[in-house]
Amino acid sequence: MTLQFSGIDFSYNRKSSVFTAFDLTIDTPATVLLGPNGAGKSTLMSLAATHLRPAAGRISWRGRTASGRRDRTAYVKAVAWLPQDIAAIPGLTVREQVAYAGWLKGMSKSSAWEASADALARVNLSDLADRRSHQLSGGQKRRMGLAGALTHRSELILLDEPTAGLDPTQRRVFRTLLEKLSSDVRVVVSTHQTEDLAESYSHVVVLDRGTVRFQGTIADFYSLAGPAVTDPRERAEAAYAQLVHGEL
Repeated sequence: MTLQFSGIDFSYNRKSSVFTAFDLTIDTPATVLLGPNGAGKSTLMSLAATHLRPAAGRISWRGRTASGRRDRTAYVKAVAWLPQDIAAIPGLTVREQVAYAGWLKGMSKSSAWEASADALARVNLSDLADRRSHQLSGGQKRRMGLAGALTHRSELILLDEPTAGLDPTQRRVFRTLLEKLSSDVRVVVSTHQTEDLAESYSHVVVLDRGTVRFQGTIADFYSLAGPAVTDPRERAEAAYAQLVHGEL
């Protein structure tokens, strides 16, 4: 199952371009999109989620295009996007909001309601199903967003900076959850934090100023730090610095 960007051009204004003839293929179960703020990560995720449209080029998931009339409906149903901030819908309980996400993707109300219970269980939120969604913590809201994607059985989940602003315990809980989900759902996680890398992710893509600086396995990425650096966190930081701040 492949997410493909082919010849993408995109800019927010005429003076500066975010992507020019950009190509990227992601075909691994769990991929980390790593790069500094302003690298284009959030823009790329928004393009893949169809919240933005490229000026030129083609985006596809399993051969379905994000822009073609025939494939767009199937594409949108298959791809879920979780922005950094998950907004609570006023007046809805956690389960109601999760079921609503399924309904928005074309499920019947009864099917969405039934599926929401299993989705909440998968993200360890069953005990908060009847709580008002606005009462959740930041980490709990992000798990609620994941549950919404699982309700309509997304094939690909895009997560934009999912651990930003969370405390160390919340980050660990969320990363563990993503590791479990990636066994049957494709996951792409964007982050600027090297500590979000883990061996359980299949690959890492390093993006800087709209250009792919590296794409490969986590082990290959770590190897860029050289044999003298052995601590995992220091290896990630050293490898990252080689790609973003220096020359290979």
